[in-house]
Amino acid sequence: MATQAQQTPHLHLAELTAAQFIDIWRHFDADGNGYIEGKELENFFKELESARRGPGVDTSNAAFKEKMKEFMANFDKNADGRIEMSELAQILPTEENFLLCFREFVGSSTQFMAAWRRYDTDRSGYIESNELKGFLADLLKKANRNYDDKKLKEYTQTILRMFDLNGDGKLGLSEMARLLPVQENFLLKFQGIRLTVKEFDSLFTFYDKDGNGYIDEQELDALLKDLCDKNKMDVGSTGIGGYKKSIMALSDGGKLYRAELEIVLCRDSEL
Repeated sequence: MATQAQQTPHLHLAELTAAQFIDIWRHFDADGNGYIEGKELENFFKELESARRGPGVDTSNAAFKEKMKEFMANFDKNADGRIEMSELAQILPTEENFLLCFREFVGSSTQFMAAWRRYDTDRSGYIESNELKGFLADLLKKANRNYDDKKLKEYTQTILRMFDLNGDGKLGLSEMARLLPVQENFLLKFQGIRLTVKEFDSLFTFYDKDGNGYIDEQELDALLKDLCDKNKMDVGSTGIGGYKKSIMALSDGGKLYRAELEIVLCRDSEL
């Protein structure tokens, strides 16, 4: 938990780099839940106004509250009263804003899962730094952004700093999924499930009715329904169908093998 004793990063927006942005984000997202809200949001905006106008900003002033309301209208794109990382990343200078590149080209969980399958080339359940570098290079090309090898390495290291929670130099599926808008990150729904390898093996074997080593869409549907019911999960407006579509993006021609489903439900379930 961040405290007032920690030094607040300075907000020089015109010169802000992606790495500095991450430092700022980590400072103000004090509880690490993936967005800034409430007092965190007020503290952030106070620092933002101080950077623009100098110290001595009065948060009780009506003009401050009006400015903050205007700020939220500009940046809170889904109008949920809080700011996600990808929303706030809009303050970055264009050339630094590869986070928005990701949002633009991999904006849904289904697109994300398809991209994951393409870049996790060794099917390890992780994207390592060399695979991540290739992922970012393709992303920047799609966005028509100019970059050199030095900048690509910097972006790769920045992503690792942002999302490599256990510091092993590679990204698990749930770590990488933090780039998604919160409402699209269906993996957040599974964060309360802690399947051991033994539990997962039993589960997969039970639903692989014909014993062919993979489950199809119909078998996955039954598995997810039972899993959600057992764990009293709120599936939201998209329902099981949304989860199923995203997970099936990992499949090989409609065949979801053990290793692919394990990535979601077992090996990397901690968010």
